[in-house]
Amino acid sequence: VQLQASGGGLVQAGDSLRLSCAVAGRTFSHTGIGWFRQAPGQDRQFVAVIRWNGDQVTYADSVKGRFVISKDNAKNTVYLQMNTLKPEDTAVYFCAAVNNLGNDITATMKNRYRYWGQGTLVTVSS
Repeated sequence: VQLQASGGGLVQAGDSLRLSCAVAGRTFSHTGIGWFRQAPGQDRQFVAVIRWNGDQVTYADSVKGRFVISKDNAKNTVYLQMNTLKPEDTAVYFCAAVNNLGNDITATMKNRYRYWGQGTLVTVSS
């Protein structure tokens, strides 16, 4: 699976931004496409994931109610709509794919994600 993230930029607190992840290559029935983020000096953290062939979604508590993950299978694209952005959302955002999404707990484990795209920088100014 090849992944390419795009859509990052500089926004102000309270603004919205939509990231896109173009998906190419072979996917499986339990494949999940997720978003992670990494702020300077911090570990890469789970943000959200969606099952490629289904409706299962999981969110990190820090973004629940503000971010929405969605997909367009016809366009082979996964989106991350980010609303009410905060300065603490500033990070490089990566999309990644896992062959077997599993449950809501295993879906958040970054070590299970085998395929990673390059990151896209999101900067939220206060």
